[in-house]
Amino acid sequence: MSLDKKQIEHIALLARLKLSDEEYAESVEKLSKIVDFVAQLSQADTTGVVPMAHPFDAAQRLRPDVVTETVERDRYQENAAAVSDGLYLVPKVLD
Repeated sequence: MSLDKKQIEHIALLARLKLSDEEYAESVEKLSKIVDFVAQLSQADTTGVVPMAHPFDAAQRLRPDVVTETVERDRYQENAAAVSDGLYLVPKVLD
């Protein structure tokens, strides 16, 4: 399936691309090759092929779900100018 200049213009419009006349000609050729290759791939016999999410049969290593940090809010707020109920109080900057 070959693409024509009108289809490339539409694709360029959707992608918000501004192409020159030379770039249109080059794009028609390159994108047509890509579309032809995809069409060729779709003709491959895939009966009996199990769909997979990843080519390697590997499990993802996960870290253990344990708490590794403690809450030290009170210690951090000791140096604050003003604190109320665990919140930093700052001067009003908008009217």
